[in-house]
Amino acid sequence: MQDKVAEQILDGKDKTDGRLDPPELTCYRLKRNPPLIVPGGSERRWMDETVQRFAYRCTPLSIANASGWEILTPCAFSATWNGDPAPKGVTLQSPDNEHVRFARSHFGEGIITFEPGYLFRTNSGWAVWVRGTPNLVKDGIAPLDGLVETDWLPMSFTMNWRFTRPGTVQFEAGEPFCFITLVPHAQLDSVGPRLASLDEDPDLKAAYVAWSQSRKAFLAQLAAGEPETLKQGWQRHYIRGEGPDLNGQPSYHLTRRRLKMPQQD
Repeated sequence: MQDKVAEQILDGKDKTDGRLDPPELTCYRLKRNPPLIVPGGSERRWMDETVQRFAYRCTPLSIANASGWEILTPCAFSATWNGDPAPKGVTLQSPDNEHVRFARSHFGEGIITFEPGYLFRTNSGWAVWVRGTPNLVKDGIAPLDGLVETDWLPMSFTMNWRFTRPGTVQFEAGEPFCFITLVPHAQLDSVGPRLASLDEDPDLKAAYVAWSQSRKAFLAQLAAGEPETLKQGWQRHYIRGEGPDLNGQPSYHLTRRRLKMPQQD
């Protein structure tokens, strides 16, 4: 019975037959001066402080950092949780109580609720993944993720953070409290992961074995203090979009992402 109802619902919608149009994102302001939205940046202070900034050698890390848009805190405020699960257990403080425009204790359980200040809309099949900024750790509190069906929803959503223990945290003015990125929501259910043996793909297996041997040899030379290896410092196969026995170049490869600022109307 449930399957038949679901089928009837789908019959009333536009069917994508497995294909989605390129994503579109519109941010409708819900107040005169909502929090600022900016493209996510690839840099992180903790990454800057690693020895020789080695964290930036991990291209997937910095690409993830910049694969969405940040919503910034309009003013500095502090938040304290005394361990009480009731909403009153969390108290917020800011100069002139400016925080009340966008942050409050609503749900209890040590949760701070933020109002992004926008109604987000995407085209059919696309959704907004709402989360904290990737690879940006805040001690004592953690962001909660949500996947919002913004292709039909006529309502706004909230961004929530949950204390990991009783205590006080500080949010600075201009600090991101929300990170949004787009996902092909309508297609995810059709993905069927398959476990396989590398023997099924001899070319891929050969490339993996060559890379593995190259990596092992490089690390051994590095540990032995081989001058040329020390000069290289690290292998750059990924950042160059190349690898041992890799035929041709990747069809799509990024070493740095720069998303667009929202356009003003």
